[in-house]
Amino acid sequence: MPRLLTGKEIEEFFARLARAMPSPKTELEYDNVFELLVAVVLSAQATDKSVNKATEELYKVAGTPKAMAALGEKRLASYIKTIGLYRGKAKNVVALSKLLLENHNGEVPRDREALEALPGVGRKTANVVLNVAFGEKTIAVDTHIFRVGNRTGLAPGKTPRDVEDGLVRRVPDKYALHAHHWLILHGRYTCVARKPLCPTCVVRDLCRYPDKTTELDLTKPAKAARGAAR
Repeated sequence: MPRLLTGKEIEEFFARLARAMPSPKTELEYDNVFELLVAVVLSAQATDKSVNKATEELYKVAGTPKAMAALGEKRLASYIKTIGLYRGKAKNVVALSKLLLENHNGEVPRDREALEALPGVGRKTANVVLNVAFGEKTIAVDTHIFRVGNRTGLAPGKTPRDVEDGLVRRVPDKYALHAHHWLILHGRYTCVARKPLCPTCVVRDLCRYPDKTTELDLTKPAKAARGAAR
């Protein structure tokens, strides 16, 4: 496990990410909190691009819990069949839509326990919704954030929850609201799994990763962090 970054280094780490990405945001497309929730549920083991492609047409006919419940599993599945695990996701989305109508007047709750009680919604999904929709300082640890947290020495951990707890403790409060997006975008486009783009990385000199790529060895696969979040 890499040596932890110091508090001063973490401050500089996020200051640089903030300068590089002044207005970070989710790449999922949505027009209301319900659509965001559904998109995050659908994004499990799928790319944001594939989810956006499917929901572009889906949300034209079912952008509310009432419309989604009325659509039903079979018709919903026809819209999302290009996304992995679509049958199970269709079942969960219809079920959570019905629960929102029955228990929350059709509104997405701003409460972790209530969110995690919905079918298909775990801690990571709840964290995304709380952060993006409600401005809570939560960090949803996906594969990318798990890798960045471990690889850089920012918040190493054996499980996604370990990394999440480490980040919550160590990220300066002034960066906490956007930390989730800075880290996921950094992991998605720079600190990638197989061949991290270290020569272009704005935090390269702060990072503890021992197998940094150089201009000459970018074609060689680097060792990826193990135990990535699912």
